[in-house]
Amino acid sequence: MDHLSRAEPARFLPRFIFATRWLQLPLYLGLIVAQCVYVYHFWVELVHLLEAVFGNKEALQILITNIGYSVDEDWQPKLNETIIMLVVLGLIDVVMISNLLIMVIVGGYETFVSRMNLEGHPDQPEWLSHVNASVLKVKLATAIIGISSIHLLRTFINAENYDEKVLLWQTVMHIAFLVSALAIALSDRFMAPLPDDRH
Repeated sequence: MDHLSRAEPARFLPRFIFATRWLQLPLYLGLIVAQCVYVYHFWVELVHLLEAVFGNKEALQILITNIGYSVDEDWQPKLNETIIMLVVLGLIDVVMISNLLIMVIVGGYETFVSRMNLEGHPDQPEWLSHVNASVLKVKLATAIIGISSIHLLRTFINAENYDEKVLLWQTVMHIAFLVSALAIALSDRFMAPLPDDRH
C-alpha cells in the first residue's frame, strides 16, 4: 500500500507538467487576434489606394504619410508609380507577416500543444505533415528573410527620404538575418540523424 501511495504522486507530477502546455493556448489565440488586426490594416490600406486611384486627395495624403514619401511644399498631390509600388510592397509585407503568423499559430500549436488531426484534409499544408521544432525554426527564419527583403526594397525605392545610416543598418540587419538563417539550416542539417544505409 505504501508503494502505491508513493507511486501515485510520481505519476501525477509528469501528467500535471505535461498538461501545462495548454497555458500556451491563450498565446496562440492572441496571435489570431493579431492576425485579425493585420487583415483590417490590409483592407484599410487597399481601400485608401483604390480611393486615391479615383482621385481622392485625402486618401492619397494618408498613403503618402503612411509610406513616408516626402514631397515638396508646392507639389500637387497625384498618384505616381513610386507611390503605388511602395503601397503594394506594404500590402505584400502585411501578407508575408500574416503568413508568418499562420506558421507560428498552426505549427506551434501542432508541435507544442496538441495534434490537430488534419490527416486527409484537402487543405492541410504540405509542411504540416512533417513539422517539428527544427522545421518550424527554419521556416520562420526563411519567412523573416522574406519580410526583411520587402522592407529593404521599400527603403531602397524611397531611399532619398532616408538617412544613409538607416540604409546601411537595414542592409546590415538583412545580412545578419541571412547569416542567422543559414546557420540555423546548417546546424539543423548537422544535427539531423544520418539515413540508415544498411539493407
